[in-house]
Amino acid sequence: MHHFLKTLPINILHSFTGKKIFFHLAAIVLTFIILDSGLDWEYFVTVRNLNLDYLFFPAIVIGAIVPIILPITLIIVGKIKNSKKISISGWCLAQAVILGSIISSMYKAFTGRVQPNLVDLINDVSHSFQFGFWRHGVFWGWPSSHTTIAFSMAFALMGLHVENKKVVFFSLLYIFYIGIGVSFSVHWFSEFVAGAIIGTVIGVTVGKSFVKELK
Repeated sequence: MHHFLKTLPINILHSFTGKKIFFHLAAIVLTFIILDSGLDWEYFVTVRNLNLDYLFFPAIVIGAIVPIILPITLIIVGKIKNSKKISISGWCLAQAVILGSIISSMYKAFTGRVQPNLVDLINDVSHSFQFGFWRHGVFWGWPSSHTTIAFSMAFALMGLHVENKKVVFFSLLYIFYIGIGVSFSVHWFSEFVAGAIIGTVIGVTVGKSFVKELK
């Protein structure tokens, strides 16, 4: 708990310092390239026509519930079993979730990206932004919070348990199911890409700050 509180503000700053700022810039540049090429709209129309909601729509719910339940569960289990490793994993995930949420919401508050209209495959609104502050809320938009938080959690956890192949495998499976799942419905493809990049930076930052606590 102490390490969690101590490093929370520091890791927000560290997610933007040094070479990491270039990853944020890369997320912006790639978004522009995807937008300018028309890929966002083509991807959206293609996946809607595939009608795979039954397979990927649960990603929206899973991506909202797991970030709440998993850290709390690990913290409680770690306390009950008196396991330092499990407890640290829980606090590490909790911080990754909070930072992923704060940073993605911060971007959304200023970019005001308009979300896909799932019932309109004719009018291309993929280029619609409402730049400013709080012009389109922080629920929708760029980058995908589901993806940012999922990648933050996964890379933070993999940073702690890099030697555990099961953790790595299921972490990667989870992030791509969540990221691709939301890009099939409530988010544009570029928002998945940007969320993956930004979330990875956050996750690596958080993971590195907690791995020392395991020693």
